[in-house]
Amino acid sequence: MAKVLIYTKAFCPYCSRALQLLGHKGASVEEVDITMGGAGRTEMLARSNGRTTVPQIFVGERHVGGYDDLAALERAGELDALLA
Repeated sequence: MAKVLIYTKAFCPYCSRALQLLGHKGASVEEVDITMGGAGRTEMLARSNGRTTVPQIFVGERHVGGYDDLAALERAGELDALLA
């Protein structure tokens, strides 16, 4: 399975949904909580081309985007192949 990295914040419903979907798929997820900013937030901004919203999801080296983008991949039947 591909490595999944997700940047999240506390109390973010979209972050929770993304983690739930990825968990349902059996993905191994590394979560970086950027609630308090810091180096994780700086890293996220650099990797996501300045996107400031959470979650920001990466599968391998591919930037998927946020929860809506992840859910769109699932609806299109493309998420399983990406995670493989």
